[in-house]
Amino acid sequence: MTGVIREETTALAVRAAQEAGKIIRNGVSRPFDISMKGKRDLVTSIDRESEALIIQTIKRRYPGDRIVAEESAPVAPGEGTGESTGRAWIIDPLDGTNNYAHGYPFFCVAIAIEEGGELVAGVAYDPLRDELFVAERGRGAQLNGEPIHVSSAESLGDSIVATGFPYNRTEGSENNLMNLNRFILSVRGIRRGGSAVLDLVYVACGRLDGFWELNLNIWDVAAAGIIVREAGGTVSNFSGEGWDHSVGDIVASNGLIHTQMTNLVGAGGRP
Repeated sequence: MTGVIREETTALAVRAAQEAGKIIRNGVSRPFDISMKGKRDLVTSIDRESEALIIQTIKRRYPGDRIVAEESAPVAPGEGTGESTGRAWIIDPLDGTNNYAHGYPFFCVAIAIEEGGELVAGVAYDPLRDELFVAERGRGAQLNGEPIHVSSAESLGDSIVATGFPYNRTEGSENNLMNLNRFILSVRGIRRGGSAVLDLVYVACGRLDGFWELNLNIWDVAAAGIIVREAGGTVSNFSGEGWDHSVGDIVASNGLIHTQMTNLVGAGGRP
């Protein structure tokens, strides 16, 4: 049965993501500018084109809404969106920029909608595979209009999980390496795709059983996190006690292996 998008705001997010996806897909075959935001953190002209289109699309329809976007309205992990009421659009115009710049085909665009501090919808679009992931709170999750659900793996030994590593990993001990050591001895396999959004929606549709990472930004997790939840999965911070999407650490799973995962990352994921 094909899923139905019920909210006008979600439909707008879908349209914006797909239009931005055209920019991203077309950009693969033409020259684009690359600049550095940090030692390992790139930004391309395609990121900026995608973000400008998404913001313009939203503002044309909802000029009073707040925008939280990676390239033009950054919010550091832990700061949240700054408001407890009203609507905010949380945008990652090109998740997996390093992959994109190197021609590695694993990247996407993500848009989340937040109302009163709570996530109400999430959209993630992979323009190369033409895969559109959508979730609305309380209404389940879809991939290209069809319902999706998390996997049924019950133990880490039967699971494939994914993770990533912060750009500033050489600057401190909170670099995820000790967590990697714990997991690699406990799971069937580990993947490192380079797009937190795609890793998370792959948990939602059962391609992965779990995902964890630290030092992420709100736009890396907001859209895909609600998609995981609506697909029947569990999402939390490293503590395992609820999920604050404005905090930079996340554990997402099919729910069956969640406690096993949070036990491994420990208190805050600290070494």
